[in-house]
Amino acid sequence: MSEARTETAKIAFYDSKSYDREFFNPAAEKSGIEIEYHDFRLTESNATSAEGAAAVCVFVNDKVDQACLKVLADLGIKLVALRCAGFNNVDIEAAKELGIEVVRVPAYSPYSVAEHTLALLLTLNRKIHRAYNRVRELNFSLGGLVGFDLHGKTVGILGTGKIGKITAKIFRGFGCEVLAQDIHPDESWAEREGVSYHTVSDVLSKSDIISLHMPLTKDSHHLLNDERIASMKPGSYLINTSRGKLVDSAAVIRALKSGHLGGVALDVYEEEEGVFFEDHSSTALQDDVLSRLLTFPNVLVTSHQAFLTEEALGAIAETTLDSVTRFLNGEAAVEDRIVS
Repeated sequence: MSEARTETAKIAFYDSKSYDREFFNPAAEKSGIEIEYHDFRLTESNATSAEGAAAVCVFVNDKVDQACLKVLADLGIKLVALRCAGFNNVDIEAAKELGIEVVRVPAYSPYSVAEHTLALLLTLNRKIHRAYNRVRELNFSLGGLVGFDLHGKTVGILGTGKIGKITAKIFRGFGCEVLAQDIHPDESWAEREGVSYHTVSDVLSKSDIISLHMPLTKDSHHLLNDERIASMKPGSYLINTSRGKLVDSAAVIRALKSGHLGGVALDVYEEEEGVFFEDHSSTALQDDVLSRLLTFPNVLVTSHQAFLTEEALGAIAETTLDSVTRFLNGEAAVEDRIVS
């Protein structure tokens, strides 16, 4: 282990928002790290803005591909710190070849995402958003607001990592039967929680509600396509708080138009880059697929906000800056390291 640094290190922070600064500034002061905030997303074309930094801190929509990493390497940057769990927007092989370490936040507050999953479902099912707008206009009628009990329903959880397990436990608390699928099933956990593992096909065909909690890989890309959506129970609900590209959005639209899907709640969208996290209220939305999704009365979309709790943001800031500090001090980053 090398000696700890004594000088203040700077990190270039991309796609920053006000809530990032609120939680990262106190953590940076405690860590002795200077943060240079950039509102724009990191790409090859603007990567030279990281000159003079010891590391870059990026989020889900920064484009850290081979070309971008090459610019960073030429600047002498040896660390990319993701302030999120997913890393599909980083060319991991290129980083390895260029000698750039990549770290992430493998777990911040899985409760934040799990709870948002239920919030989306309950809002959509019980028509809370529609009732709220009616009452504000002094319309207290109940027509069109009929929902269904969660108690007694069958819920399919695809992916039983930390978030999937917590989501399953919450559904069990509602009195739901929970079917799960994971490439690495945790049978002891399932037995304790009253959950049973099945194939993807069985989970889809038997569940009233499907909730996605899987990482995005080449194998899981468009996991829910026309064929798989057709195998779901007629009238079933689909909830995605995981990765947008797990779902073929065009296939979802076709299933909504036919009435096969009873409802869809999304906190992520496959082409969300450049749309989510930004204010487009005064311009025309250029994404025709998303525009069409938003026209359905049984579709609810939030803008990738499942992680947005005080607990999660605090944990993200602490973990990210701890990883940077350990790297700069020559210490091993074990839990959060992807490439070194």
